[in-house]
Amino acid sequence: MTKRIAVVGAGAVGGYVGASLAHAGHDVTLIDPWPEHVEAIRANGMNLYGMTDAERHTVKVNTMHLTEVQNLARQRPIDIALISVKSYDTIWAAMMIRQYLAANGYAASMQNCINEERLASVMGWGRTLGIIVGGGVGVDLYEPGHIRRGYARRPDATAFYVGEPSGRITRRSQELAAIMHDVDNAKATDNLWGERWTKLCVNAMRNGVSAATGMGGNERDRHDAVRRVCIRLGGETVRVGQALGYKLGMVGVLDPEKLALAAEHNRAALDEIESQMLSAAEGGGRAAYQRPSMAQDMAKGRRTEIELMNGFIADEGARVGVPAPTNAMITRQVLRVERGELSPRPENVLVNS
Repeated sequence: MTKRIAVVGAGAVGGYVGASLAHAGHDVTLIDPWPEHVEAIRANGMNLYGMTDAERHTVKVNTMHLTEVQNLARQRPIDIALISVKSYDTIWAAMMIRQYLAANGYAASMQNCINEERLASVMGWGRTLGIIVGGGVGVDLYEPGHIRRGYARRPDATAFYVGEPSGRITRRSQELAAIMHDVDNAKATDNLWGERWTKLCVNAMRNGVSAATGMGGNERDRHDAVRRVCIRLGGETVRVGQALGYKLGMVGVLDPEKLALAAEHNRAALDEIESQMLSAAEGGGRAAYQRPSMAQDMAKGRRTEIELMNGFIADEGARVGVPAPTNAMITRQVLRVERGELSPRPENVLVNS
């Protein structure tokens, strides 16, 4: 029997993945708290856009308001729950959907930050998986029922890593990877925690900086002083991850050790990392309008995940004796912008850590 999939949080990532799975023929139900978004999908389908005409789809997909989730009690149980809400909403979302899971059903965190422990506190470790969304997906929910992908698809790149917290590749992690492959390239990994921290390195370099400055990705990386703040953020995050014992992969196109050395003022490493970042900003693989999710949240007046992203990195660094002052600084500055004490501008990140 076809697996029944619920996506809890049909924002940019959840909506893109859920609608793409429905387009591929999977049994998908989207659940979201934004009434206008739900009604737009019901009336006109989910409209997906990419970097090519072939990625343009209008998908009819079953969609529920949060207030309607109780109706799942009269329906076939959920086999797979993809949790795609903001990190600070993980626990209530997991508690809401847990009661509607099939006996052998499970949930997977498809979020920024590191939420598997929060998810497992509700589901149990035996019913918890993780999905790392690669940086090359880059999606934007820019109006109700309309999601666009701001990066070109790459047949040689993995868009989704699916992993068990135990580090074992299991039948269900392979099954879920096969399902995610209908969205974009996906594979099961035996390095969930390393892949999680690697993605955290990417997000640490870009999300908070764009939120604090108002800059899009290309503009941010072209700005000499801001780019070096991004490098310090990434390098600190690499060093904290290494101290925690994680096996790190490439941070986007950047070698993690060279990124850390660049942040530590190694001239050769800094020149190489800056050259790669500038090349990526000029290369056209990323749409000019594409903004990281935290910058999208800031523009919409929503709470950001900064405390569970850069703030978490700074806290973990303090715990293992690896200072991460630039991550602590960006956390403070984003919170000030969030509270309206500062307007988004580059100067916000050009302060002493």
